[in-house]
Amino acid sequence: MIHFDIIVIGGGHAGIEASVASAKMGCNTALFSMDVKSIGRLSCNPSIGGSAKGHLAKEIDALGGVMGTLADKSGLQFKLLNTSKGPAVWSSRSQNDKDLYPLFAQQLLLNTPNLTIVNSNITSIIINNGKVGGIVTETGESVTAKCVVLCSGTFLNGIMYTGMKGEEGGRVGEKSSKSVSKDLQSFGFHTGRLKTGTPPRINRHTINYQNLSLFGGDEHPQPFSFRTFQVKNVQTCHSTNTSQKTHDILRTGFSQSPMFTGTISGKGPRYCPSIEDKIDRFSDKTSHQIVLEREGLNTNSVYVNGFSTSLPKETQEKGLHSIVGLENAKILKYGYAVEYDYFLPNQLRPTLETKHVEGLFFAGQINGTSGYEEAGAQGIIAGINAALRFKSEPPFILDRSQAYIGVMIDDLINKESEEPYRIFTSLAEYRLLLRQDNAYERLSCFGHKYGLISDIDYQTIAHKELLVKKIIDFSKTTKVKPKNINPFLLDNNENEIQSSTTLDVLAKRNNVSLESLFRQIENPPEFLINSFLVDKSEIYIKYEGYIERQVAEVAMFKQNEEKHIPESLDYSKIKSLSAESREKLNKIRPLSLGQASRIAGVSSTDLAVLTLYLR
Repeated sequence: MIHFDIIVIGGGHAGIEASVASAKMGCNTALFSMDVKSIGRLSCNPSIGGSAKGHLAKEIDALGGVMGTLADKSGLQFKLLNTSKGPAVWSSRSQNDKDLYPLFAQQLLLNTPNLTIVNSNITSIIINNGKVGGIVTETGESVTAKCVVLCSGTFLNGIMYTGMKGEEGGRVGEKSSKSVSKDLQSFGFHTGRLKTGTPPRINRHTINYQNLSLFGGDEHPQPFSFRTFQVKNVQTCHSTNTSQKTHDILRTGFSQSPMFTGTISGKGPRYCPSIEDKIDRFSDKTSHQIVLEREGLNTNSVYVNGFSTSLPKETQEKGLHSIVGLENAKILKYGYAVEYDYFLPNQLRPTLETKHVEGLFFAGQINGTSGYEEAGAQGIIAGINAALRFKSEPPFILDRSQAYIGVMIDDLINKESEEPYRIFTSLAEYRLLLRQDNAYERLSCFGHKYGLISDIDYQTIAHKELLVKKIIDFSKTTKVKPKNINPFLLDNNENEIQSSTTLDVLAKRNNVSLESLFRQIENPPEFLINSFLVDKSEIYIKYEGYIERQVAEVAMFKQNEEKHIPESLDYSKIKSLSAESREKLNKIRPLSLGQASRIAGVSSTDLAVLTLYLR
């Protein structure tokens, strides 16, 4: 019988991060995939990052994960989003080559020590006396392990729809997994159904670009990973819009839409609806933006972003041909929806280990999330904690004040949702402290502690943080005289100063940047040259008061997080709690008063009763 320390099931973004993390931590790890050649595929949009998703990608990299490096290597266009707003919501996004990303992912996995890739389908998970024991393959072979991380994506009982025609599968050309859900349900797990979708792909040579708008990347693009020295933009995207004519055409297919006829019972992502859902929900809108994104340098396939659909093929075609620039577009692959099983995430601990079965972890879309970044972030947490459990070491848990990863996992296990979960900056109470630029400051110590970041890389990160402190200290201790700086202030529509003033005070002004102030200094020290570090230092200076306020709020938050609740507590005995509160608390079994306060259905009165009872 074959044995591994840890088994990871599924080669999507969650499985990649989980398997690499556990292998780097010294565990003999096996990654099981139904098709090794499909590992790392960008199933929907070939892009990484986006609003808040870019934060997750940076945090994965700061923990020593691989998503950022893979995105940088395969990137075609890089852009920093939300720059017209404050730095808390700045988010990186890249458009990626759909063929290169999985190629680089597979190469990385094959060259990772302690990691074995196995091309096989899993039919069941071995569970004995509440503990995981391994897996059984489709050939009937048993493979034992102390921990199993299930990263099944959309493949659990997946059914794909284009029109009313349903076809088994989790992705085009790939079969679904039929037995694992039923197997785990027999051990008390509860499942639901969710839906996601993808738009058609069209041939770029059949697009009329004359009347389309350019959708370019940044002039000076920034990489995702600290390991990447430089990235380049090598393509430009284009945009167009639907029209009322498009909407009228698509409405003719609504009677054959699996969404509207009830064929699909699972809910799709509200924030990324299909084109038919947008037309139905926002009937007052006469147009919706469509972005045309080339899927790779060696393919003619173009992703029609904004046109996700499961309408019949002929309706998709007619609708596309009514859009400016797409009048003669040739469809290479039609859009489709996929409905699949997921496991209610309130069955998880904050480590992503299941409550029902010791040593069994869930990560990715199996937990009701959507998106590569959400999956990858869960994967690295599950992989780290599986390795820690194998070694009998304390678990690794990030809270809401430490990372967007902590926000996401806390939301998943405490808040019930009937639609796929997507991370947003608005979900983070302390988002000014959880910026992209300080992800390494917040998290690299953990990556280094667990062996995911080398000593040399960690020293590089620490050196950069030291330079930021030096820049801030220099700004606070260096004064400029009125006669030297006033002409510069006037040129930038700022009031003159009457006495010598430190640079950090002047940098707080709206029209003045720290970098421009340094250019007014004669013979500035060399550590002021790095513009990225100067920009990061400026954020600390300009938002100093707000940052101090959030730090104080976090201190209050930590107080409740440190008030632990015994796992064995029987809430049904606390009669002063409302019936709904008793039910929710018994189901989720929070570890602290802080976690209890975030459970939907637990009121402030219930929390006060619980606090008094614990005292």
